[in-house]
Formats: sequence, C-alpha cells, structure tokens
Amino acid sequence: MTRICALLAFALIFACASASFAADDKKLSPKQRAIVPIAAFTAKGDMPKLHAALEKGLEAGLTVNEINEVLIQLYAYCGFPRSLNAINNFMALVDERAEAGINDPRGEEPKTLPRDADRDKIGGENRNKLVGRVYKAANADFAPGIDAFLKQHLFADIFERGVLTWQERELATISALSTIDGAEAQLRSHTGNTMNTGVTPEQLAGFVETVKAEVGDKEGANAQTALEAALEARK
Repeated sequence: MTRICALLAFALIFACASASFAADDKKLSPKQRAIVPIAAFTAKGDMPKLHAALEKGLEAGLTVNEINEVLIQLYAYCGFPRSLNAINNFMALVDERAEAGINDPRGEEPKTLPRDADRDKIGGENRNKLVGRVYKAANADFAPGIDAFLKQHLFADIFERGVLTWQERELATISALSTIDGAEAQLRSHTGNTMNTGVTPEQLAGFVETVKAEVGDKEGANAQTALEAALEARK
C-alpha cells in the first residue's frame, strides 16, 4: 500500500512538473523578453529608453556579452551608427553599475571562425536551416555581392559566434525590424525564421504583446501583421 501511494505521489509530481514546463514553454523566458526592447530601441536610436532597457536586461539575467552580441548583430539591420551608439550607451551603463559596486558577469566569450573556413558554405547552410529549405535570394544573380556578404558575414561570422542562441538572435532581429519603416517583407520572413528555430506561435504572440507594451502600438501592430502573415504562409 505504501509503495502504491509513493508511486501515485511520484506520478502526480511528474504530471504537475510536466504541466508547468508546458505552460512555461508557451511563454518567452525573462531573458528573451528583455532582448525585445533592447533590440527595438537600438534600431530606433532612442538612447534614453535603450539605457533603461539595458538595465532591465542585466537585471533579468542577461550577461554583458549576451547584450553585446545583440548590439553587434543589429548593425546588419540598422547600420553601424545605431549599433555603435548602443554599444557606447551600454558601456557607460556597465561602468556606472561597476562604480556603484555592481559587477555584471561578462558571460561566455564569443567564438571566431578560422581564417580558412569556407564562410560561403557555412553561411549558406545556416541560412537554409533558418529558412527551412534550400534558399537562393531573388537578387543573388543581379547583386551577387550582397548575397555573399549575407552568407559570409551575417550567417557565418556572426551566427557562428555563439553566446546567443539562434532563437535569441532571431528575436532580436524581428524586434529591430518591427521598428523600421519599409521592412515589412523582411519582418515577415524573419518571423517565419524565428518559428523555424523552435519559437512557438504562442511565444510569438507573447512577443507581440511585449512589443506593444514596451516599445509602442505601431511597432506592435507591425509585429502582429507579420506573425499573421507568417502563420498563413504555413497553412
């Protein structure tokens, strides 16, 4: 009888734990949510709001190197000036916190590809994984240089740096793209890519709500439209 009760108790605990995990799996983690306004305000160039978002990110458990990777990657989407401004903003914040006795962990160090690595091949394969199929850009023949830079630098050099997961990198990307006028096609495409990394539609619905609440209604509407289009494309 005691053995049966113990087994039943274990089964109940396992069921509760599984249900809790399933519920958590429907939400972005605190660190993932913290990436959203960091990326968005970097792309917008809103330094005061970025400063606050960066501090919240550190408090949510993001390491210095994780945030740096978000800011570094975003130069590919919003340009060097905004990326550099964001990095300088973050550097000042980390210094302020250090002076106040708060030593934020650096975290995992980024990796670099060997000089002789076939970046075109690595980047092409990474892009195919993100897109979910063998992909050739429509403009690849017309402007082969841009396709080479996308594969060799963004999807090879940057995506192979580690520190952030691909889910986190794509969440940063769609957060930034939601703020950029005229980037609807790219936002829609990367929203699909984000699902290909394992982020669920429920989590993306939470992402949309985070954008609305922490960035703005316009940006939230952009994210919502992109999510609806990406889901429709999967039917």
